[in-house]
Amino acid sequence: MRFVIIGADAAGMSAASRAKRHQPELDVMVLEKTTDVSYSACGMPYTIADPERDIDELVVRAASVFREKQGINLLTGHCATCIDPVKKIVSGVGPADGGFEHPYDALLIATGATPKKPDRPGFDLPGVMVLKTLGDGRQIKTYLKANRVDKVVIVGMGYIALEMAEALRGLSLDVDMIKPGPVFLPWLEASLSQVVQAELEQHGVGLYPGKEIKGIERSGGRLTVVCADMDLSCDMVLVAAGIRPNSDIARAAGLQLSVSDSIAVDRRLRTSDPAIFAAGDCADAYHVVSGQKTWIPLALRANRAGWAAADNVCGMETSLDGVAGTAVFRTFHLEVAQTGLTLAEAKRSGFDPVQEVIQTRSRAHAHPGSSPLWVCMVGDKKTGRLLGVQMVGKEGAAHRINAPAVALHNRMTVADYSQTDLSYAPPFGPTWDPTLTAANQLLKKL
Repeated sequence: MRFVIIGADAAGMSAASRAKRHQPELDVMVLEKTTDVSYSACGMPYTIADPERDIDELVVRAASVFREKQGINLLTGHCATCIDPVKKIVSGVGPADGGFEHPYDALLIATGATPKKPDRPGFDLPGVMVLKTLGDGRQIKTYLKANRVDKVVIVGMGYIALEMAEALRGLSLDVDMIKPGPVFLPWLEASLSQVVQAELEQHGVGLYPGKEIKGIERSGGRLTVVCADMDLSCDMVLVAAGIRPNSDIARAAGLQLSVSDSIAVDRRLRTSDPAIFAAGDCADAYHVVSGQKTWIPLALRANRAGWAAADNVCGMETSLDGVAGTAVFRTFHLEVAQTGLTLAEAKRSGFDPVQEVIQTRSRAHAHPGSSPLWVCMVGDKKTGRLLGVQMVGKEGAAHRINAPAVALHNRMTVADYSQTDLSYAPPFGPTWDPTLTAANQLLKKL
């Protein structure tokens, strides 16, 4: 049997390695359009922030290791362009002969996602960058080294944009952030969002939400982001306005698509064609709270889904429960974490939600080094079920979010969560963990 995989990053190489562990004799072929495989993309902002670090330090395992030690037929520089589900053939363009056709018995689409670029003039100019692949990271580091860059405009205000704002300010560059949407962080509870906004402004980042971008112009080596009512001049533009799933090859093959045009898969990662699987940023998932299909492209899901797809290809039936959307990022001195549904998402999902927002301390009363910690907790009035949690603070948010994430996976109520036996010591938190305090306050509204 031949197992062909399109894409050689988190989901693709996790699947290839696991399949070979299960069945060493299995013919596993991986088609990767670039020359980079198996790297830690989430580490790129921090590597860019350090001019002395090589972006290739983020490579987890070299292509040669997969080929020589694991026996995986890893073909880099091979861009798959077409799937024929009837003949079970993948075709595309290779580096040598200009074209290839490979038959498969089972196929995994792990094509990832692509950064969105506004359909406006000038977004293809030199000095206008995106950050998704290792190649993008190399390009940014090379550009910063080869050119005099004093100011960067970031288009977008999402996770990558906020991480890169910190990275670029760490290089002593001026940074402005701009986006068309009027709300700074629409997915974050308003008072918590204000804390993040104040942190960015305190570190000299200019914030311009609600600005319609007409295009980008280049003159005399400088770039200008042109808006309806203002212009921002700079030396480099970073477009961090979100991503879209690379599902075009699946659409052309007649496979069913889902939320945000991601590839629809069942809990075993099968697409609408039983011989074709999909995993990673190109595929959808079930949300453990709402039970509905969602598209939340995160690293852990990609790796886990790659494993599950390989299990099922090898005849070991594996089903994934889904995702809670647990995520965390740092911007300057703040940790921002979330899991589950926001109030608005819970309403759209058919719940009768209510939320509680508290401000507490990251450490016990009077313990040195304590700082404010904000918690927003959402519960369902009908069932009392815990629906989601968000946290912002200088410490104590990043790992504390894991407790409510586990509670969401186990469908706990707010009352159940309020009785959990969480750890306590003065250097790490108050006697009542901040999430327990939030739960106790939320119970008064349920």
